[in-house]
Amino acid sequence: MDDSVKEKIRKLALQNAVEHEGKTQDKIILSKALGTIPELRKIVKEITPIISDIVNSINQIPFEQQKSEIAKEFPDLLVEKPKKEEREGLPPLDGAEQGKVITRFPPEPNGYPHIGHAKAAIIDEEYARMYGGKLILRFDDTNPEAERLEYWAAIKVGLDWLGVKYDMVKNTSDDMELLYKKCLELINGGFAYLCTCKQETVSANRREMKACKCSLGDLEQNLERWEKMFSKYKQGEVIVRFRGDMKSENTVMRDPVMCRIIEAKHPIHADKYRVWPSYDFSVAIEDSIDGVTHAFRTKEYELRNELYYAILDALKMRKPKVIEFSRLGFEGMPVSKRILRPLIEECKVSGYDDPRLPTLEALKRRGITPEAIRKFVLSLGFTKADTLAPFDTLESLNRKIVDADSIRLHMVKNPAKMKISGMPNVITLPNHPTKDIGTREIILDENLYIESEDIKNLKTGDELRLMGLGNVQITKTEPLEGKYAGEELKQQIPKVQWVVQKDAQKIKILIPSQLFIGEQFNEKSLEEIDVFVESYYSQLKEGKEIQFVRFGYCRKDSVLQAIYTHK
Repeated sequence: MDDSVKEKIRKLALQNAVEHEGKTQDKIILSKALGTIPELRKIVKEITPIISDIVNSINQIPFEQQKSEIAKEFPDLLVEKPKKEEREGLPPLDGAEQGKVITRFPPEPNGYPHIGHAKAAIIDEEYARMYGGKLILRFDDTNPEAERLEYWAAIKVGLDWLGVKYDMVKNTSDDMELLYKKCLELINGGFAYLCTCKQETVSANRREMKACKCSLGDLEQNLERWEKMFSKYKQGEVIVRFRGDMKSENTVMRDPVMCRIIEAKHPIHADKYRVWPSYDFSVAIEDSIDGVTHAFRTKEYELRNELYYAILDALKMRKPKVIEFSRLGFEGMPVSKRILRPLIEECKVSGYDDPRLPTLEALKRRGITPEAIRKFVLSLGFTKADTLAPFDTLESLNRKIVDADSIRLHMVKNPAKMKISGMPNVITLPNHPTKDIGTREIILDENLYIESEDIKNLKTGDELRLMGLGNVQITKTEPLEGKYAGEELKQQIPKVQWVVQKDAQKIKILIPSQLFIGEQFNEKSLEEIDVFVESYYSQLKEGKEIQFVRFGYCRKDSVLQAIYTHK
Protein backbone atom coordinates (compact mmCIF):
# COMPACT_ATOMS: atom_id res chain seq x y z
CA MET A 1 0.00 0.00 0.00
CA ASP A 2 1.50 3.33 -1.00
CA ASP A 3 1.81 6.30 1.35
CA SER A 4 -0.98 8.31 -0.32
CA VAL A 5 -3.49 5.56 0.45
CA LYS A 6 -2.27 5.32 4.05
CA GLU A 7 -2.72 9.08 4.35
CA LYS A 8 -6.34 8.80 3.12
CA ILE A 9 -7.02 6.07 5.69
CA ARG A 10 -5.42 8.12 8.46
CA LYS A 11 -7.60 11.05 7.44
CA LEU A 12 -10.73 8.86 7.69
CA ALA A 13 -9.62 7.54 11.08
CA LEU A 14 -8.83 10.99 12.50
CA GLN A 15 -12.15 12.37 11.32
CA ASN A 16 -14.08 9.49 12.88
CA ALA A 17 -12.10 9.69 16.13
CA VAL A 18 -12.79 13.41 16.55
CA GLU A 19 -16.48 12.80 15.84
CA HIS A 20 -16.55 10.19 18.62
CA GLU A 21 -14.69 11.93 21.43
CA GLY A 22 -11.21 10.73 20.49
CA LYS A 23 -11.79 7.04 19.78
CA THR A 24 -12.38 5.10 16.58
CA GLN A 25 -12.55 1.42 15.62
CA ASP A 26 -10.69 -0.54 12.97
CA LYS A 27 -13.93 -2.22 11.75
CA ILE A 28 -15.52 1.18 11.10
CA ILE A 29 -12.46 2.53 9.28
CA LEU A 30 -12.12 -0.65 7.22
CA SER A 31 -15.72 -0.22 6.09
CA LYS A 32 -15.23 3.49 5.27
CA ALA A 33 -11.95 2.77 3.44
CA LEU A 34 -13.56 0.09 1.26
CA GLY A 35 -16.42 2.46 0.49
CA THR A 36 -14.24 5.43 -0.50
CA ILE A 37 -11.25 3.58 -2.03
CA PRO A 38 -12.84 0.75 -4.09
CA GLU A 39 -9.51 -0.74 -5.23
CA LEU A 40 -8.83 -1.85 -1.66
CA ARG A 41 -11.62 -4.43 -1.87
CA LYS A 42 -9.26 -6.77 -3.73
CA ILE A 43 -6.69 -6.73 -0.91
CA VAL A 44 -8.85 -6.78 2.22
CA LYS A 45 -6.65 -9.28 4.05
CA GLU A 46 -3.50 -7.26 3.40
CA ILE A 47 -4.93 -3.90 4.45
CA THR A 48 -6.76 -5.06 7.61
CA PRO A 49 -3.63 -5.16 9.86
CA ILE A 50 -2.40 -1.84 8.41
CA ILE A 51 -5.72 -0.19 9.26
CA SER A 52 -5.57 -1.68 12.78
CA ASP A 53 -2.12 -0.12 13.27
CA ILE A 54 -3.32 3.29 12.06
CA VAL A 55 -6.40 3.15 14.31
CA ASN A 56 -4.36 2.08 17.34
CA SER A 57 -1.89 4.92 16.81
CA ILE A 58 -4.69 7.49 16.58
CA ASN A 59 -6.51 6.15 19.64
CA GLN A 60 -3.35 6.73 21.67
CA ILE A 61 -3.20 10.41 20.73
CA PRO A 62 -4.96 12.85 23.13
CA PHE A 63 -8.18 14.32 21.78
CA GLU A 64 -6.81 17.86 21.53
CA GLN A 65 -3.78 16.61 19.59
CA GLN A 66 -6.08 14.77 17.16
CA LYS A 67 -7.91 18.02 16.46
CA SER A 68 -4.58 19.85 16.01
CA GLU A 69 -3.40 17.29 13.46
CA ILE A 70 -6.64 17.68 11.49
CA ALA A 71 -6.22 21.47 11.51
CA LYS A 72 -2.64 21.15 10.28
CA GLU A 73 -2.76 18.20 7.87
CA PHE A 74 -6.41 18.03 6.74
CA PRO A 75 -7.89 21.53 7.02
CA ASP A 76 -10.55 20.65 4.43
CA LEU A 77 -12.34 18.63 7.13
CA LEU A 78 -12.85 21.83 9.10
CA VAL A 79 -14.49 23.70 6.22
CA GLU A 80 -18.19 23.94 6.92
CA LYS A 81 -20.18 22.41 4.11
CA PRO A 82 -23.14 24.44 2.93
CA LYS A 83 -26.29 23.12 4.55
CA LYS A 84 -28.81 21.60 2.22
CA GLU A 85 -32.20 23.17 2.36
CA GLU A 86 -34.29 20.82 4.43
CA ARG A 87 -37.84 20.04 3.48
CA GLU A 88 -40.28 18.01 5.51
CA GLY A 89 -41.60 14.85 3.89
CA LEU A 90 -41.36 13.57 0.33
CA PRO A 91 -41.48 15.63 -2.89
CA PRO A 92 -44.90 16.36 -4.43
CA LEU A 93 -46.47 13.48 -6.35
CA ASP A 94 -47.04 14.00 -10.06
CA GLY A 95 -50.71 13.93 -10.98
CA ALA A 96 -51.92 13.49 -7.40
CA GLU A 97 -55.35 14.75 -6.34
CA GLN A 98 -56.18 15.33 -2.69
CA GLY A 99 -58.31 12.51 -1.32
CA LYS A 100 -57.93 10.35 -4.44
CA VAL A 101 -54.41 8.88 -4.14
CA ILE A 102 -54.27 5.10 -3.66
CA THR A 103 -50.94 3.34 -3.19
CA ARG A 104 -50.13 -0.31 -2.54
CA PHE A 105 -47.39 -2.28 -0.82
CA PRO A 106 -47.24 -5.72 -2.53
CA PRO A 107 -44.70 -8.00 -0.78
CA GLU A 108 -44.38 -11.64 -1.77
CA PRO A 109 -44.70 -13.81 1.38
CA ASN A 110 -41.50 -15.72 0.61
CA GLY A 111 -39.23 -14.41 3.39
CA TYR A 112 -38.88 -12.08 6.34
CA PRO A 113 -39.22 -8.31 5.72
CA HIS A 114 -36.01 -6.27 5.61
CA ILE A 115 -34.88 -2.65 5.39
CA GLY A 116 -35.73 -2.58 1.67
CA HIS A 117 -39.34 -3.54 2.44
CA ALA A 118 -39.38 -0.86 5.13
CA LYS A 119 -38.41 1.80 2.60
CA ALA A 120 -41.11 0.73 0.14
CA ALA A 121 -43.84 0.48 2.79
CA ILE A 122 -42.96 3.82 4.37
CA ILE A 123 -42.91 5.64 1.02
CA ASP A 124 -46.26 4.06 0.04
CA GLU A 125 -47.80 5.05 3.37
CA GLU A 126 -46.32 8.57 3.47
CA TYR A 127 -47.73 9.43 0.04
CA ALA A 128 -51.15 7.97 0.84
CA ARG A 129 -51.34 10.05 4.01
CA MET A 130 -49.86 13.16 2.38
CA TYR A 131 -52.81 13.28 0.00
CA GLY A 132 -55.50 11.95 2.36
CA GLY A 133 -55.65 8.73 0.35
CA LYS A 134 -55.45 5.00 1.03
CA LEU A 135 -52.76 2.32 1.31
CA ILE A 136 -53.44 -1.28 0.29
CA LEU A 137 -51.38 -4.15 1.71
CA ARG A 138 -51.54 -6.80 -1.02
CA PHE A 139 -49.69 -10.08 -0.64
CA ASP A 140 -48.38 -11.19 -4.03
CA ASP A 141 -48.91 -14.90 -3.37
CA THR A 142 -48.85 -16.50 -6.81
CA ASN A 143 -45.79 -18.72 -6.41
CA PRO A 144 -46.82 -21.49 -3.96
CA GLU A 145 -43.41 -23.15 -4.16
CA ALA A 146 -41.78 -20.26 -2.25
CA GLU A 147 -44.49 -19.06 0.11
CA ARG A 148 -45.33 -19.93 3.74
CA LEU A 149 -47.93 -18.71 6.23
CA GLU A 150 -44.99 -17.88 8.50
CA TYR A 151 -43.98 -15.13 6.07
CA TRP A 152 -47.49 -13.60 5.91
CA ALA A 153 -47.34 -13.27 9.69
CA ALA A 154 -43.75 -11.94 9.68
CA ILE A 155 -44.60 -9.21 7.18
CA LYS A 156 -47.63 -8.06 9.20
CA VAL A 157 -45.61 -8.09 12.43
CA GLY A 158 -42.86 -6.06 10.74
CA LEU A 159 -45.30 -3.46 9.40
CA ASP A 160 -47.04 -3.16 12.76
CA TRP A 161 -43.67 -2.61 14.43
CA LEU A 162 -42.79 0.08 11.88
CA GLY A 163 -46.11 1.76 12.60
CA VAL A 164 -47.26 1.46 8.97
CA LYS A 165 -51.06 1.71 8.83
CA TYR A 166 -52.87 0.22 5.85
CA ASP A 167 -56.52 0.63 4.89
CA MET A 168 -57.08 -2.73 3.24
CA VAL A 169 -55.45 -6.17 3.22
CA LYS A 170 -55.83 -8.69 0.41
CA ASN A 171 -54.03 -11.48 -1.42
CA THR A 172 -53.54 -11.57 -5.16
CA SER A 173 -54.83 -15.16 -4.98
CA ASP A 174 -58.21 -13.76 -3.81
CA ASP A 175 -58.76 -12.78 -7.45
CA MET A 176 -57.72 -16.00 -9.22
CA GLU A 177 -60.99 -16.42 -11.12
CA LEU A 178 -60.81 -12.82 -12.33
CA LEU A 179 -57.17 -13.30 -13.38
CA TYR A 180 -58.17 -16.41 -15.36
CA LYS A 181 -60.92 -14.38 -17.04
CA LYS A 182 -58.45 -11.63 -18.02
CA CYS A 183 -55.96 -14.18 -19.33
CA LEU A 184 -58.69 -15.74 -21.47
CA GLU A 185 -59.54 -12.27 -22.78
CA LEU A 186 -55.93 -11.87 -23.92
CA ILE A 187 -56.07 -15.27 -25.67
CA ASN A 188 -59.42 -14.53 -27.37
CA GLY A 189 -58.16 -11.11 -28.45
CA GLY A 190 -55.03 -12.59 -30.04
CA PHE A 191 -52.74 -10.94 -27.46
CA ALA A 192 -51.56 -14.21 -25.92
CA TYR A 193 -50.92 -17.81 -26.98
CA LEU A 194 -50.18 -21.17 -25.37
CA CYS A 195 -46.62 -22.44 -25.82
CA THR A 196 -45.58 -26.10 -25.34
CA CYS A 197 -41.91 -25.62 -26.26
CA LYS A 198 -39.32 -26.87 -23.80
CA GLN A 199 -37.79 -24.29 -21.48
CA GLU A 200 -34.41 -24.53 -23.23
CA THR A 201 -36.07 -23.75 -26.59
CA VAL A 202 -38.01 -20.81 -25.16
CA SER A 203 -34.81 -19.35 -23.65
CA ALA A 204 -32.81 -19.88 -26.85
CA ASN A 205 -35.50 -18.27 -29.00
CA ARG A 206 -35.66 -15.26 -26.69
CA ARG A 207 -31.89 -14.82 -26.95
CA GLU A 208 -31.98 -15.20 -30.74
CA MET A 209 -35.06 -12.96 -31.11
CA LYS A 210 -37.10 -15.51 -33.05
CA ALA A 211 -40.68 -16.67 -32.61
CA CYS A 212 -41.55 -20.32 -32.02
CA LYS A 213 -44.08 -22.40 -33.97
CA CYS A 214 -46.59 -22.15 -31.08
CA SER A 215 -47.00 -18.43 -31.76
CA LEU A 216 -48.53 -19.35 -35.14
CA GLY A 217 -51.26 -21.50 -33.62
CA ASP A 218 -54.87 -20.48 -34.24
CA LEU A 219 -57.44 -19.54 -31.61
CA GLU A 220 -58.90 -23.06 -31.54
CA GLN A 221 -55.51 -24.55 -30.67
CA ASN A 222 -54.87 -21.96 -27.97
CA LEU A 223 -58.29 -22.44 -26.35
CA GLU A 224 -57.86 -26.23 -26.38
CA ARG A 225 -54.46 -25.92 -24.70
CA TRP A 226 -55.88 -23.43 -22.18
CA GLU A 227 -58.52 -25.96 -21.11
CA LYS A 228 -55.90 -28.70 -20.81
CA MET A 229 -53.75 -26.49 -18.55
CA PHE A 230 -56.28 -27.08 -15.76
CA SER A 231 -56.33 -30.87 -16.04
CA LYS A 232 -54.00 -32.72 -18.44
CA TYR A 233 -50.75 -30.82 -18.86
CA LYS A 234 -48.08 -31.22 -16.18
CA GLN A 235 -45.85 -28.55 -14.68
CA GLY A 236 -43.38 -27.27 -17.27
CA GLU A 237 -45.29 -28.63 -20.29
CA VAL A 238 -47.16 -25.47 -21.25
CA ILE A 239 -47.18 -21.72 -20.54
CA VAL A 240 -49.32 -18.77 -21.59
CA ARG A 241 -47.20 -16.15 -23.34
CA PHE A 242 -48.02 -12.52 -24.14
CA ARG A 243 -47.57 -11.53 -27.77
CA GLY A 244 -44.91 -8.90 -27.32
CA ASP A 245 -42.14 -8.28 -29.83
CA MET A 246 -39.48 -10.97 -30.23
CA LYS A 247 -37.27 -8.40 -32.00
CA SER A 248 -37.48 -5.89 -29.15
CA GLU A 249 -34.27 -4.58 -27.57
CA ASN A 250 -36.17 -4.78 -24.29
CA THR A 251 -35.86 -8.48 -23.47
CA VAL A 252 -38.89 -8.27 -21.16
CA MET A 253 -41.10 -7.80 -24.25
CA ARG A 254 -39.96 -10.98 -25.99
CA ASP A 255 -43.20 -12.90 -25.48
CA PRO A 256 -43.07 -13.13 -21.66
CA VAL A 257 -44.93 -15.65 -19.48
CA MET A 258 -48.42 -14.70 -18.29
CA CYS A 259 -49.49 -17.99 -16.65
CA ARG A 260 -47.82 -21.29 -15.79
CA ILE A 261 -48.58 -24.55 -14.00
CA ILE A 262 -47.26 -24.95 -10.43
CA GLU A 263 -48.34 -28.17 -8.74
CA ALA A 264 -47.11 -27.29 -5.23
CA LYS A 265 -49.70 -26.81 -2.50
CA HIS A 266 -50.57 -23.19 -1.79
CA PRO A 267 -50.40 -22.15 1.91
CA ILE A 268 -53.99 -20.82 1.79
CA HIS A 269 -55.71 -22.57 -1.13
CA ALA A 270 -53.94 -25.94 -0.94
CA ASP A 271 -54.74 -27.83 -4.21
CA LYS A 272 -57.57 -25.60 -5.39
CA TYR A 273 -55.48 -23.99 -8.16
CA ARG A 274 -52.69 -25.33 -10.35
CA VAL A 275 -52.50 -22.55 -12.97
CA TRP A 276 -50.82 -19.47 -11.51
CA PRO A 277 -50.33 -15.99 -13.01
CA SER A 278 -46.85 -14.52 -13.29
CA TYR A 279 -45.99 -11.38 -11.34
CA ASP A 280 -45.89 -9.28 -14.52
CA PHE A 281 -49.45 -10.28 -15.41
CA SER A 282 -51.05 -10.20 -11.96
CA VAL A 283 -49.50 -6.91 -10.77
CA ALA A 284 -50.87 -4.99 -13.75
CA ILE A 285 -54.39 -6.40 -13.36
CA GLU A 286 -54.44 -6.03 -9.57
CA ASP A 287 -53.17 -2.44 -9.61
CA SER A 288 -55.87 -1.52 -12.12
CA ILE A 289 -58.83 -3.20 -10.37
CA ASP A 290 -57.71 -2.04 -6.91
CA GLY A 291 -57.88 1.58 -8.01
CA VAL A 292 -54.17 2.21 -7.46
CA THR A 293 -53.29 5.67 -8.76
CA HIS A 294 -49.53 5.59 -8.12
CA ALA A 295 -47.68 2.28 -8.18
CA PHE A 296 -44.22 2.56 -6.62
CA ARG A 297 -41.64 -0.09 -7.30
CA THR A 298 -37.90 -0.40 -7.20
CA LYS A 299 -35.66 0.56 -10.09
CA GLU A 300 -34.89 -2.98 -11.27
CA TYR A 301 -38.50 -3.21 -12.54
CA GLU A 302 -38.08 -0.19 -14.81
CA LEU A 303 -37.77 -2.26 -18.01
CA ARG A 304 -40.99 -4.07 -17.08
CA ASN A 305 -43.05 -0.89 -17.32
CA GLU A 306 -43.48 -1.34 -21.08
CA LEU A 307 -45.04 -4.77 -20.49
CA TYR A 308 -47.17 -3.49 -17.59
CA TYR A 309 -48.77 -0.87 -19.81
CA ALA A 310 -49.00 -3.20 -22.85
CA ILE A 311 -51.09 -5.71 -20.86
CA LEU A 312 -53.47 -3.00 -19.62
CA ASP A 313 -53.75 -1.49 -23.12
CA ALA A 314 -54.60 -4.91 -24.59
CA LEU A 315 -57.33 -5.38 -21.98
CA LYS A 316 -58.51 -1.74 -22.24
CA MET A 317 -58.08 -1.35 -18.47
CA ARG A 318 -57.34 1.74 -16.40
CA LYS A 319 -53.61 2.49 -16.12
CA PRO A 320 -51.99 3.61 -12.84
CA LYS A 321 -48.87 5.79 -12.89
CA VAL A 322 -45.78 3.68 -12.20
CA ILE A 323 -42.93 5.41 -10.33
CA GLU A 324 -39.53 3.88 -9.60
CA PHE A 325 -37.21 4.48 -6.67
CA SER A 326 -33.88 2.99 -5.67
CA ARG A 327 -33.53 -0.11 -3.56
CA LEU A 328 -32.18 0.38 -0.07
CA GLY A 329 -29.50 -1.73 1.52
CA PHE A 330 -26.59 -1.36 3.91
CA GLU A 331 -22.95 -1.78 3.04
CA GLY A 332 -21.92 -5.33 3.90
CA MET A 333 -25.50 -6.34 4.89
CA PRO A 334 -27.17 -7.99 1.86
CA VAL A 335 -30.97 -8.13 1.67
CA SER A 336 -31.14 -10.77 -1.07
CA LYS A 337 -32.90 -14.00 -0.02
CA ARG A 338 -30.50 -15.81 -2.35
CA ILE A 339 -27.67 -14.79 0.00
CA LEU A 340 -29.50 -14.80 3.35
CA ARG A 341 -31.10 -18.25 3.13
CA PRO A 342 -27.81 -20.16 2.69
CA LEU A 343 -26.34 -18.26 5.66
CA ILE A 344 -29.19 -19.53 7.82
CA GLU A 345 -29.19 -23.04 6.37
CA GLU A 346 -25.42 -23.34 6.92
CA CYS A 347 -25.79 -21.91 10.47
CA LYS A 348 -23.47 -19.00 9.72
CA VAL A 349 -26.13 -16.81 11.30
CA SER A 350 -28.62 -17.87 13.96
CA GLY A 351 -31.82 -16.97 12.08
CA TYR A 352 -33.71 -14.07 10.56
CA ASP A 353 -33.38 -12.16 13.85
CA ASP A 354 -29.57 -12.45 13.95
CA PRO A 355 -28.44 -8.91 14.87
CA ARG A 356 -26.02 -8.77 11.92
CA LEU A 357 -28.84 -8.93 9.37
CA PRO A 358 -30.86 -6.10 7.77
CA THR A 359 -34.21 -7.83 8.46
CA LEU A 360 -36.70 -5.91 10.57
CA GLU A 361 -36.62 -8.66 13.20
CA ALA A 362 -32.83 -8.32 13.43
CA LEU A 363 -32.87 -4.52 13.57
CA LYS A 364 -35.51 -4.62 16.31
CA ARG A 365 -33.49 -7.15 18.31
CA ARG A 366 -30.38 -5.02 17.89
CA GLY A 367 -32.13 -2.00 19.39
CA ILE A 368 -32.88 0.06 16.28
CA THR A 369 -36.20 1.88 16.66
CA PRO A 370 -38.96 2.13 14.04
CA GLU A 371 -38.85 5.93 14.46
CA ALA A 372 -35.19 5.94 13.42
CA ILE A 373 -35.91 3.76 10.38
CA ARG A 374 -38.67 6.10 9.22
CA LYS A 375 -36.47 9.18 9.68
CA PHE A 376 -33.65 7.37 7.88
CA VAL A 377 -35.82 6.42 4.89
CA LEU A 378 -37.24 9.93 4.53
CA SER A 379 -33.81 11.53 4.95
CA LEU A 380 -32.53 9.69 1.88
CA GLY A 381 -34.96 11.51 -0.36
CA PHE A 382 -36.73 10.10 -3.40
CA THR A 383 -34.15 9.05 -5.96
CA LYS A 384 -33.43 6.38 -8.54
CA ALA A 385 -29.73 6.37 -7.63
CA ASP A 386 -28.67 3.16 -5.90
CA THR A 387 -28.77 3.61 -2.14
CA LEU A 388 -26.12 1.61 -0.31
CA ALA A 389 -26.11 3.54 2.91
CA PRO A 390 -23.53 3.34 5.70
CA PHE A 391 -25.12 1.78 8.77
CA ASP A 392 -23.73 4.52 11.01
CA THR A 393 -26.18 7.01 9.43
CA LEU A 394 -29.05 4.97 10.85
CA GLU A 395 -27.15 4.59 14.13
CA SER A 396 -26.80 8.35 14.44
CA LEU A 397 -30.56 8.87 14.08
CA ASN A 398 -31.28 6.04 16.48
CA ARG A 399 -28.87 7.40 19.10
CA LYS A 400 -30.80 10.67 19.31
CA ILE A 401 -34.04 8.77 19.85
CA VAL A 402 -32.92 6.21 22.46
CA ASP A 403 -30.61 8.44 24.48
CA ALA A 404 -33.25 10.13 26.64
CA ASP A 405 -34.76 6.84 27.84
CA SER A 406 -31.58 4.75 28.11
CA ILE A 407 -30.61 3.98 31.70
CA ARG A 408 -26.89 4.42 32.37
CA LEU A 409 -25.36 1.35 34.02
CA HIS A 410 -21.81 0.34 34.87
CA MET A 411 -20.34 -2.66 33.06
CA VAL A 412 -16.87 -4.17 33.41
CA LYS A 413 -15.17 -6.39 30.84
CA ASN A 414 -11.85 -8.18 31.48
CA PRO A 415 -12.41 -7.58 35.22
CA ALA A 416 -9.71 -7.00 37.81
CA LYS A 417 -10.38 -7.14 41.53
CA MET A 418 -9.74 -4.08 43.66
CA LYS A 419 -10.08 -3.65 47.40
CA ILE A 420 -10.82 -0.14 48.65
CA SER A 421 -10.97 0.95 52.26
CA GLY A 422 -12.96 3.84 53.71
CA MET A 423 -15.79 3.89 51.19
CA PRO A 424 -19.37 4.92 52.00
CA ASN A 425 -21.75 2.06 52.83
CA VAL A 426 -24.38 3.06 50.28
CA ILE A 427 -24.76 5.52 47.41
CA THR A 428 -27.62 6.60 45.16
CA LEU A 429 -26.93 7.02 41.44
CA PRO A 430 -29.17 8.77 38.89
CA ASN A 431 -30.33 6.55 36.03
CA HIS A 432 -29.62 9.35 33.52
CA PRO A 433 -27.25 12.34 33.69
CA THR A 434 -29.84 14.91 32.55
CA LYS A 435 -33.29 13.27 32.41
CA ASP A 436 -35.41 12.39 35.43
CA ILE A 437 -35.90 8.64 34.95
CA GLY A 438 -35.30 7.56 38.51
CA THR A 439 -32.38 6.51 40.68
CA ARG A 440 -30.89 3.30 42.00
CA GLU A 441 -29.33 2.54 45.35
CA ILE A 442 -26.04 0.61 45.50
CA ILE A 443 -24.88 -1.06 48.70
CA LEU A 444 -21.09 -0.98 48.80
CA ASP A 445 -18.36 -3.03 50.40
CA GLU A 446 -14.61 -2.95 49.92
CA ASN A 447 -14.45 -5.29 46.93
CA LEU A 448 -15.05 -3.97 43.42
CA TYR A 449 -14.43 -5.05 39.84
CA ILE A 450 -12.81 -2.56 37.47
CA GLU A 451 -11.44 -3.10 33.97
CA SER A 452 -7.94 -4.54 33.65
CA GLU A 453 -7.19 -2.04 30.88
CA ASP A 454 -7.85 0.84 33.28
CA ILE A 455 -5.29 -0.28 35.87
CA LYS A 456 -2.42 -1.77 33.87
CA ASN A 457 -0.13 1.27 34.29
CA LEU A 458 -1.13 2.28 37.81
CA LYS A 459 1.52 2.88 40.47
CA THR A 460 1.29 3.32 44.22
CA GLY A 461 0.16 6.87 44.97
CA ASP A 462 -1.79 7.30 41.69
CA GLU A 463 -5.43 8.31 41.82
CA LEU A 464 -8.52 7.10 39.98
CA ARG A 465 -12.02 8.51 39.96
CA LEU A 466 -14.69 5.84 40.28
CA MET A 467 -17.55 7.37 38.30
CA GLY A 468 -20.47 8.38 40.51
CA LEU A 469 -18.63 7.30 43.65
CA GLY A 470 -15.46 9.35 44.23
CA ASN A 471 -11.67 9.32 44.13
CA VAL A 472 -9.41 6.43 45.13
CA GLN A 473 -5.70 6.59 45.88
CA ILE A 474 -3.70 3.46 45.07
CA THR A 475 -1.92 2.04 48.13
CA LYS A 476 -0.81 -1.30 46.67
CA THR A 477 -0.64 -2.76 43.16
CA GLU A 478 -0.19 -6.52 43.86
CA PRO A 479 -2.95 -7.26 44.80
CA LEU A 480 -4.61 -3.99 43.85
CA GLU A 481 -5.72 -1.96 46.85
CA GLY A 482 -6.62 1.65 47.49
CA LYS A 483 -8.24 4.03 49.90
CA TYR A 484 -11.23 6.29 49.38
CA ALA A 485 -10.04 9.86 48.83
CA GLY A 486 -13.27 11.91 48.77
CA GLU A 487 -15.52 13.37 46.09
CA GLU A 488 -13.53 16.40 44.92
CA LEU A 489 -13.55 16.61 41.13
CA LYS A 490 -10.04 16.49 39.68
CA GLN A 491 -9.52 16.98 35.96
CA GLN A 492 -6.24 15.16 35.56
CA ILE A 493 -7.12 11.73 36.96
CA PRO A 494 -8.68 8.92 34.86
CA LYS A 495 -12.41 8.24 35.27
CA VAL A 496 -13.43 4.58 35.28
CA GLN A 497 -16.58 2.50 35.73
CA TRP A 498 -16.88 -0.19 38.40
CA VAL A 499 -19.16 -2.92 39.75
CA VAL A 500 -19.56 -4.25 43.29
CA GLN A 501 -18.20 -7.82 43.30
CA LYS A 502 -20.82 -9.43 45.56
CA ASP A 503 -23.76 -8.15 43.48
CA ALA A 504 -22.16 -8.30 40.04
CA GLN A 505 -24.22 -10.12 37.42
CA LYS A 506 -22.37 -11.97 34.71
CA ILE A 507 -23.87 -11.60 31.23
CA LYS A 508 -22.79 -12.00 27.63
CA ILE A 509 -22.79 -9.08 25.18
CA LEU A 510 -23.10 -9.83 21.46
CA ILE A 511 -21.33 -7.25 19.30
CA PRO A 512 -22.45 -7.41 15.64
CA SER A 513 -20.39 -5.86 12.87
CA GLN A 514 -20.35 -5.89 9.07
CA LEU A 515 -21.50 -9.27 7.75
CA PHE A 516 -19.64 -9.10 4.44
CA ILE A 517 -16.42 -7.34 3.53
CA GLY A 518 -16.55 -6.97 -0.21
CA GLU A 519 -18.05 -10.30 -1.30
CA GLN A 520 -16.43 -12.29 1.50
CA PHE A 521 -18.42 -13.45 4.52
CA ASN A 522 -16.83 -11.92 7.61
CA GLU A 523 -16.20 -14.83 9.99
CA LYS A 524 -15.53 -12.31 12.78
CA SER A 525 -18.78 -10.40 12.28
CA LEU A 526 -20.20 -11.41 15.68
CA GLU A 527 -18.06 -10.97 18.77
CA GLU A 528 -19.16 -12.33 22.15
CA ILE A 529 -17.74 -10.94 25.37
CA ASP A 530 -18.40 -11.94 28.98
CA VAL A 531 -18.86 -8.99 31.30
CA PHE A 532 -20.02 -8.09 34.80
CA VAL A 533 -22.89 -5.61 35.16
CA GLU A 534 -24.73 -4.00 38.06
CA SER A 535 -27.40 -6.18 39.65
CA TYR A 536 -29.96 -3.50 38.63
CA TYR A 537 -29.76 -5.03 35.13
CA SER A 538 -31.94 -7.93 36.32
CA GLN A 539 -34.77 -5.51 37.16
CA LEU A 540 -35.00 -4.15 33.62
CA LYS A 541 -37.51 -5.53 31.12
CA GLU A 542 -36.30 -7.49 28.11
CA GLY A 543 -36.00 -5.15 25.17
CA LYS A 544 -34.93 -2.21 27.33
CA GLU A 545 -32.21 0.00 25.83
CA ILE A 546 -29.27 0.66 28.18
CA GLN A 547 -26.14 2.73 27.86
CA PHE A 548 -23.24 0.97 29.49
CA VAL A 549 -20.90 3.71 30.66
CA ARG A 550 -17.80 4.17 28.45
CA PHE A 551 -18.96 1.32 26.18
CA GLY A 552 -22.12 2.11 24.25
CA TYR A 553 -25.84 1.48 23.88
CA CYS A 554 -27.07 -2.11 24.28
CA ARG A 555 -30.48 -3.75 24.25
CA LYS A 556 -31.37 -6.28 26.93
CA ASP A 557 -31.99 -9.50 25.02
CA SER A 558 -32.48 -11.76 28.03
CA VAL A 559 -31.53 -12.13 31.69
CA LEU A 560 -28.08 -13.33 30.67
CA GLN A 561 -27.50 -11.54 27.37
CA ALA A 562 -27.46 -8.07 25.83
CA ILE A 563 -26.87 -6.98 22.24
CA TYR A 564 -24.65 -4.04 21.33
CA THR A 565 -26.66 -1.45 19.43
CA HIS A 566 -24.08 1.24 18.67
CA LYS A 567 -21.82 3.82 20.27
